[in-house]
Amino acid sequence: MDLRNIAIIAHVDHGKTTLVDELLKQSGAFREGQSVAERAMDSNDLERERGITILAKCTSVEWGATRINIVDTPGHADFGGEVERILSMVDGVVLLVDAAEGPMPQTKFVTAKALALGLRPIVVLNKVDKPAAEPDRALNEVFDLFANLGADDDQLDFPVLYASGINGWADTELDGPRADMTALFDLVTRHVPAPAQIAAADAPFAMLATTLSADPYLGRVLTGRVEAGRLRAGATLKALSRDGAKLESFRVTKVLAFRGLGQSPIDEAQAGDIVTLAGMSKATVADTLCDPARDTPLPAQPIDPPTISVTFGINDSPLAGRDGSKVQSRVIRERLMREAELNVAIRVTDTPGGEAFDVAGRGELQMGVLIENMRREGFELSISRPRVLMRDEGGTRLEPVEEVTIDVDDEFTGAVIEKITGPRRGDLVEMKPAGTGKTRIVAHVPSRGLIGYHGEFLTDTRGTGVLNRVFHDWAPYKGPIPGRRQGVLISMEDGTAVAYALWNLEDRGRMFINPQDPVYQGMIIGEHSRDNDLEVNPLKGKKLTNVRASGSDDAVKLTPPTLMTLEQAIAYIDDDELVEVTPKAIRLRKRFLDPHERKRQARASA
Repeated sequence: MDLRNIAIIAHVDHGKTTLVDELLKQSGAFREGQSVAERAMDSNDLERERGITILAKCTSVEWGATRINIVDTPGHADFGGEVERILSMVDGVVLLVDAAEGPMPQTKFVTAKALALGLRPIVVLNKVDKPAAEPDRALNEVFDLFANLGADDDQLDFPVLYASGINGWADTELDGPRADMTALFDLVTRHVPAPAQIAAADAPFAMLATTLSADPYLGRVLTGRVEAGRLRAGATLKALSRDGAKLESFRVTKVLAFRGLGQSPIDEAQAGDIVTLAGMSKATVADTLCDPARDTPLPAQPIDPPTISVTFGINDSPLAGRDGSKVQSRVIRERLMREAELNVAIRVTDTPGGEAFDVAGRGELQMGVLIENMRREGFELSISRPRVLMRDEGGTRLEPVEEVTIDVDDEFTGAVIEKITGPRRGDLVEMKPAGTGKTRIVAHVPSRGLIGYHGEFLTDTRGTGVLNRVFHDWAPYKGPIPGRRQGVLISMEDGTAVAYALWNLEDRGRMFINPQDPVYQGMIIGEHSRDNDLEVNPLKGKKLTNVRASGSDDAVKLTPPTLMTLEQAIAYIDDDELVEVTPKAIRLRKRFLDPHERKRQARASA
């Protein structure tokens, strides 16, 4: 059977996973009457809740005499480690672009990686049946994007399809029959080359491991594309590291291939196919699994380095251990090391003392997803404010700069530009009308300046603005950037918050807690209306007397508190504060200091 390996690239919410649903349905991957969940490729709970793709996943469909392996890639740059690995498995890419929005920052990030590998793209303009769609403008922007990214003549001569993924059709013309996805299937089989490795079918077996996972029955499993040779279950292979060192020899216990949404054992893996192997104990991502006679590893794609770091520590608050079952630093370390092994974009290092761990990654969203997964597994953690990782090159201190694309109503343009180019030290690159009363702003802003900005941005734009960001380059350090302007309200007592006390504190600022929530000394319960921190008593109840007086027995009416999500809390805190994360609660608190550190700081301030 002929083989085609393709990856689908798209910005967040441009319809990539919905399109894959339709390809699976129309290729006959599901039996008639089979119940299939919407966005079937988003199998992770967090992916379904947030509506984003986090993990790269593979599936395959059969179209005539051709088997098409399809890789669904994450659309967010924070999960770019997945993208950089899996692009080495495919021979072509389908670039999906919303006909109304045009190519967006995350599209640019992944497309640059694909073009650098020499992959020839197919452009699909999705959602062309929407009232705001402008397919001609979107197509021109795609061409300009390819030219700016250094595409060669073959890549610039790309075929175009017009589609509506949710309605299940794709056509070569905008006013085509709009019946089904036949045009896309046919174009993939014609335009995407068959794997070049087919010619090497009789060579010794070799495969580059691109994704690592754990199966409850098979143990450690590695997925990749067979670069040369054939393989049957029971064969003996060896694993070579990226520098050619031998890691282990092992017997292949299972050879699995993607068939529809699942994986099935196959008799023999052939060159060019994407398969999963089981049986190894040490081999990991970017290692070469090969015949014992082979001594040279396959070239592996370099992975972009992390840009931010967050400290994960044990929960040492007075409420520790009430919600979670995994609270020891040893258990936290094991979980983080396991994550670093599965995700090559994350780096974990121990801090002095061994009670906390520095976790470096691509962005706040990636850190938020990891923390959310851990709290659902029963962990209790204390999380520090994200810190941007700097570089030193030739005596110059460099910091990461991100390209920020903002779509905002015209009336809020001034406020947004003032914030990103003023205190956050960004450089305005482009500003142009985006239609329907909106303006598109493109700016290069230091990553430090974007930490904690999203909530402020939504306030400035009355919740109507859309902000997208992607790593751009390293640039010389741009000087200090001011942090949060307001102080916080800190509890001075241990106990349970009282409605009457919170009602009296509302004049001091906005609250972060509800009545009857447990509080303790040092816990942040609200934001102060001024720039200094203030210790308050949220336990102070009403004095009871026998005397009745007009107005003294009015009912307490509280303003609803501001309840932060995990990402909002991490971005909000200052350097001397922590986020306490448990399976049932997200709390903010001041960092507890030991007596010696407290005395040292007191002497320094004096």
